[in-house]
Amino acid sequence: MDLDQAIDAFAFHLKVERNLSENTIDAYTRDLRQFAEHCAEDDKITDVRQIDAMQISGFMGALLDEGLKTRTVARKLSSVRGLFKFLRIDEVIDKDPSAKVDMPKYGRRVPRVLSFDEVETLLATPDRTVPEGHRDWAMLHVLYATGLRVTELCELLQREVDLRAGYVRVIGKGNKQRIVPLGEVALDAVSDYLEQTRGRLLANCGGPGSTPYLFVTRRGSSMTRQAFWKNIKKYARRADIDKPISPHKLRHSFATHLLERGADLRIVQTLLGHANIDTTQIYTHVAQARLKKMYDEHHPRA
Repeated sequence: MDLDQAIDAFAFHLKVERNLSENTIDAYTRDLRQFAEHCAEDDKITDVRQIDAMQISGFMGALLDEGLKTRTVARKLSSVRGLFKFLRIDEVIDKDPSAKVDMPKYGRRVPRVLSFDEVETLLATPDRTVPEGHRDWAMLHVLYATGLRVTELCELLQREVDLRAGYVRVIGKGNKQRIVPLGEVALDAVSDYLEQTRGRLLANCGGPGSTPYLFVTRRGSSMTRQAFWKNIKKYARRADIDKPISPHKLRHSFATHLLERGADLRIVQTLLGHANIDTTQIYTHVAQARLKKMYDEHHPRA
């Protein structure tokens, strides 16, 4: 059975036989569509009988790398388990692959980051000779220079970028505003993109003034987080980076690299837009662990 068909059948079961609310059914369906997209993109699987525990574990790992909270990932796993339990009872499948996948443990998870060299390689990968590649090149530079959330990056308005002062004004979670420096390299990348590429992308959609968004597509719309997530994975493969990667990993790397170079934790908290210093504190553990590893590898008497 096709995975999309299975999801439709499961949604019908939830509505007719279990009499769940529309909101609950919609939540299940969103989680399962996301799982189906992961299976199709990462493993080229669309048939439910081909799915095993590896695909489900990979889906969870991708969600965690994207920065989702453990409780959110656990909820999505519950949706996947519900689907396969339903398929097992209906004898569509012989075994339930989700039964072998453990729920993620709650607690603070130490984020994994890219090295300086991996970031440099990734940022140099997009083909700047084509408009989409030039746009992605600028987006990657802004993402690493500012530590923005991917939604904040995609929804960034052109008027919120002050090229003369060298900063961006960001509207983050809770509609809170923060000012984040761009840095010289990212500033040049944005300037080049605005001068050479943004107008070309919008040429058939009314020109540069047709949309307020900074990073746009040929359809005249802003970049979506899903599209950028796919692009960053594509560039990581081209750069031979063998770690799981997502836009949020560059945010983690931004914070960790700042702390490794002596930035104050409160400054990093402000740049990231964290309401609580405890949220930012996790990056000190990453930085300390990486510094110890470098010491052990390079000090002659380590």
